[in-house]
Amino acid sequence: MIVEQIWTGNAYRNFNYLIACPETGAALAVDPLDHEKCLSRAKDKGWEITQILNTHEHGDHTGGNGPMIKATGAKLLAHAGAGAKIKGIDRGLNAGDIVKIGKTVELLVLDTPGHTMSHVCLLSKTDTPALICGDTLFNAGAGNCHGGGHPSELYDTFSSQLAGLPDETLVFPGHDYITNNLGFTLDREPDNEAAASLLAELEAGHDPEQALLTSLTQEKDINVFFRLTSPTVISRLREAFPDLPDEPTPREVFIKLRELRNSW
Repeated sequence: MIVEQIWTGNAYRNFNYLIACPETGAALAVDPLDHEKCLSRAKDKGWEITQILNTHEHGDHTGGNGPMIKATGAKLLAHAGAGAKIKGIDRGLNAGDIVKIGKTVELLVLDTPGHTMSHVCLLSKTDTPALICGDTLFNAGAGNCHGGGHPSELYDTFSSQLAGLPDETLVFPGHDYITNNLGFTLDREPDNEAAASLLAELEAGHDPEQALLTSLTQEKDINVFFRLTSPTVISRLREAFPDLPDEPTPREVFIKLRELRNSW
């Protein structure tokens, strides 16, 4: 399996993806907003885009569907519940479905509500798993919930699905927000040495064209939305929310963190 990350360079800082079968050259385009860059990259690689997948319904992820389908005739895949929000879906996806690309690539569909209620992530069936996570999980962050989602659902997705994936799983998010997200982690957990070290490294030279790939192991060190039992995180959170219980649940911590991140 080949994962080609395409930096759009737009104001929304989107990443688009091509996932290709090396044996056949068949490719899946994920959230191909910048259809021209996606088509050009596929042509350069000698790949044929046969399928398009939208992780969710927001326009910065679906906006390239029309011209991409016109150029390739590819079939459109999206969450089975997104039919009223995404036009022209050929295959509705449910948890546990498999998306096949060519002869050698299989991607497991995860139903991951929170950012929206019709969001899917893809997990590769490879020795080192890859998670194509749209706007659910970002490098060092979590998606917002004010475009049709809910933070409690996002917490459930993090706790019941993402946290249990293999630690070596590589993270391929829908946007490049890593430096801002590390800043928020450090605002909430100033003594997080791993986050501080990585932020200093990126501030010295960060190029989204050659984006850093994090693993879930690393995310659990630098991403405050995985660090819900940290005494520092809880203590700092109580400064903002004095009515926080003496021993808040991870869900309560997550929801309050997401609330703070909305205006940070």
